[in-house]
Amino acid sequence: MTAPSLPSEKGAEVGRRIGVGLMYGLFKPRVLGSWKVPASGPVIFAVNHSHNIDGPMVMGVAPRPTHFLIKKEAFIGPLDPFLLGIGQVKVDRSGADRGAITQALDVLSAGGVLGIFPEGTRGEGDFAALRAGLAYFAVRSGAPIVPVAVLGSSERPGRLIKALPPLRTRIDVVFGDPFEAGDGSGRRTRKVLDEATERIQKQLTSHLENARRLTGR
Repeated sequence: MTAPSLPSEKGAEVGRRIGVGLMYGLFKPRVLGSWKVPASGPVIFAVNHSHNIDGPMVMGVAPRPTHFLIKKEAFIGPLDPFLLGIGQVKVDRSGADRGAITQALDVLSAGGVLGIFPEGTRGEGDFAALRAGLAYFAVRSGAPIVPVAVLGSSERPGRLIKALPPLRTRIDVVFGDPFEAGDGSGRRTRKVLDEATERIQKQLTSHLENARRLTGR
């Protein structure tokens, strides 16, 4: 079996530029705390998820190109080569997708930025329930996690396109302080990962509360 290739960093930069044009052209992003994102080295963005534009929004406003883990169901028709071309990672959520895991770890090993929706799917966007994947990638790679809160994307549907927020809606994206998820031992036992998940959830929930205070949402 052919080993999965490293997602393209140049492709992710192209995706970032496309995101800049679309997100700033259609909406009114307000970005807070982007200076907190480390300028180099591996980073994991942990993003809340309440609307399907959350990923493109973060891609467009983040200071570095981002490779998101995206469910395979989104890779349909022309979106398949497009998403792969801009460095995104296709994930089969029906089981442990070893190819996607390898690609994600390779992104971090190469010093890139990996974007994850730790809730696993769209929901309330409140970080109330996290899957274990984020803790695994953080502990395995040693990469710091930067919490990212996207607020305002799901407040009301657009008039012209119901699947999008209203045009020129203000959407806030708040980047938090980087933090380490592991306990420093380097171990990846179930106990260590469970403790890391609990630690991550506290940090993400705290960041979301702070982001809501800062933005008044």
